[in-house]
Parts: sequence; C-alpha cells; structure tokens
Amino acid sequence: MPTVDSDGVTIAYETRGPATPDPGAETVVLLEGLGYGRWMWRWQAAALDDRYEVVLLDNRGTGDSDAPDGPYAVEEMAADVEAVLADLDVEAAHVVGASMGGMIAQAYALDYDRTASLSLLCTSHGGEDAVPTPPETQERMFDVPDDADEREAIRYKMRPAMTDDFFDGRDDLVERIVDWRLASDAPPHARAAQAEAVAGFDRRADLANLDVPTLVLHGTADRVLPVENGRRLADRVAEASDASVAFEAFDGGSHLFFVERAGDVNDRLATFLNDV
Repeated sequence: MPTVDSDGVTIAYETRGPATPDPGAETVVLLEGLGYGRWMWRWQAAALDDRYEVVLLDNRGTGDSDAPDGPYAVEEMAADVEAVLADLDVEAAHVVGASMGGMIAQAYALDYDRTASLSLLCTSHGGEDAVPTPPETQERMFDVPDDADEREAIRYKMRPAMTDDFFDGRDDLVERIVDWRLASDAPPHARAAQAEAVAGFDRRADLANLDVPTLVLHGTADRVLPVENGRRLADRVAEASDASVAFEAFDGGSHLFFVERAGDVNDRLATFLNDV
C-alpha cells in the first residue's frame, strides 16, 4: 500500500478508479470519522470508482497509518490529506468527509487550494454554537463495561451511531463491520487523541472564506451529532460566504446513514458531483 510522509508521520492511502484508466478522470477523496478506517466508505467508493479516481486514506492513528502520541489537531489531519494529494500530483479534488472527516474536510478546503467541491456528512463547524453529543451517547461511546471483550466493546460503542432497526435487524452486516473495525480501528491512545482534535475544532469564523460548492447531508435521527449541527453549518456557510450550499436532511437517518442508506446517499453524491 502506498504511503507518504506528513511531517514525520506515515500516512497510508489507496486509490481506486475505472477499470480502463482514464487520465482525465476527476478525483474524489473520502475522509473517515473518529477511529474508523477506510472500510467506512466501501459503499460510496464502489459507487464512484467507475467514473472517478477515488482516494481513501487512513487518518493518523488509524489503520495502516502511524499512530503517534497525541494530542492531534484537525488541521494536522488536513495536512495529512494535502501530503497524500500532493504525492498523487492531484491538482483538484472533490472532498467528502463524514463526522470527524467532515471537520477535516472543512479545514482542508479552508487551508489548501486543491478543493473543487465539498460534501459534508453528519458533521459540525465546531465551537460554542455546535450542538454537543448527548451525554447518554458520550457515556455509551467512551464508558464501556469492564467485562466486555474487544468485540463486545465495539458493538457497545457503535450502537448509538445506528438506528435500532438496523442494529437489531442486520446482525450479519453489523458483525462484518465489527470485523473491519477490529482490523483497522484506532488504538485507544490514538482514538483519544482524535477525540481531543474533534473537541478542539472550531472553524466558524473562517467559513466566510469558503468559496467552493458545498453539500451538507445529515440524518434527522443522528444520536452522535444531532441534525441541528448540519443545519447550522449549512446556514453559516450560506450567510457568511459566496459558496453555493445545499442542505438535505435524511428523515430518520442515523449517524451512519451513509452505511444504512448507502444507495440514497450515493445517488445524492453522484448528482452533486456531476453538477459541480
């Protein structure tokens, strides 16, 4: 797997594209959430890689990338994205991020000049105006029962990110996701460092400088980052900058609505990317 050095941290990445290479294909880079590896985007990558060069990287601390001691900053992880795209000699990319990956995407679009469009899923601009993760979700995500083994711990932490119907009714897929997470999740010290980066993220004042077409998607039943975060993010971009912005709420969608409702999300992303 290719790697690149980002200020002393090795970042692993992969690319996917059309079966017949197209030198004119546009690039889409997909950025993962807190603790998650590249598996998170398997449904979107499969839907996009027949037309686009799709770039997936492991955030620092996750998967095949280095997991240095913290603290981390979202801006450091945006610099990791820049190192990957520079290594690939990509001049412009459609940047898609979910949850923490959406924060990285915002920082990347604001701090670097390769962004052609921005798609932000289940994320927040951070700061005092952000709606916090509900206490019961935080407890579930970070206070696992002492007697839980590693597999049980992942299932326990993940439940608030899914609808109850999906979690209880799609046990086959939930178990596969647990397998993927066991293979690539950030270890505890790196997960904590990523969580610190999320807690410290606040780019509200900079959104006036955003100048690329932006799509904000959010599930209305998100128990990790409530949907009001998506609305506030879209409103702030619309009010503060000259960027065109569209917001779409997925009724009943969970934090992982792009997994549970992959087909609908893929269609919306494809339409947006085709139109920009």
